[in-house]
Amino acid sequence: MGSAGTQTTGLMFGGNTGAATANAFKYDGTTWSPTGSLTTARRSLGGAGTQTAGLAFGGLAPGPANSNATEEFNGSTWSPGGNMGTTRRQLGGAGTQTAGLGFGGYTPITRTNVTEEYDGSTWSPGGNMSTTRNYLMGAGTQTAGLGFGGYNGTTVLSNTEEYDGSAWTSGGSLNTARGTSGSAGIQTAAIVFGGSIFSSAPTYATSALTELYDGTAWSSALPMTTSRSDLSASPTGTQNAGIS
Repeated sequence: MGSAGTQTTGLMFGGNTGAATANAFKYDGTTWSPTGSLTTARRSLGGAGTQTAGLAFGGLAPGPANSNATEEFNGSTWSPGGNMGTTRRQLGGAGTQTAGLGFGGYTPITRTNVTEEYDGSTWSPGGNMSTTRNYLMGAGTQTAGLGFGGYNGTTVLSNTEEYDGSAWTSGGSLNTARGTSGSAGIQTAAIVFGGSIFSSAPTYATSALTELYDGTAWSSALPMTTSRSDLSASPTGTQNAGIS
């Protein structure tokens, strides 16, 4: 699913319930409640923004068919935004509704390292990632973004890349390579949790492991109570007030 917001004002949308769904829900720190549905049902999509100014982009729509559609949320309803230049699913997301960031993912043909920036109406090309990958995680903003982990077609990855608004550079590697994890935070204070890891190559296992990023290196933190994978790859909350 895609997600946005904070621990006490969260937003989740789309995902897979046996088929791609358009459902969306708000979180108030205690309870989830239904809200306006996406116009286009989809899973493996990117997300960014807040509970009252959310952004959904890309994904896999029924068919199945990769999507380049963007939708903007105003707190109650979704409306169309500008389409992405590269149609894709399983991508990373970060930023806000008027300054969004989408990167990596899987096109209808292959994995990609393409980055795009959203200004509230139009997507434009950004600097390409160094590593082509899908199932990666994101955090941060359009000018201070973070992309990490993922899958390159052969193995899950541990490398991290930092975005400055124009180019990606290498950051500290995850201690445990993983994909389809949850994430939150900013470039200098991020968190990653859960996901798919190697249990014994090439066998994957669902994980509860958590790591924290300080802008330079990842360190281990207390694991989740419940191991799980296929979490939202778009950030929700902060390093010390996240949500899964």
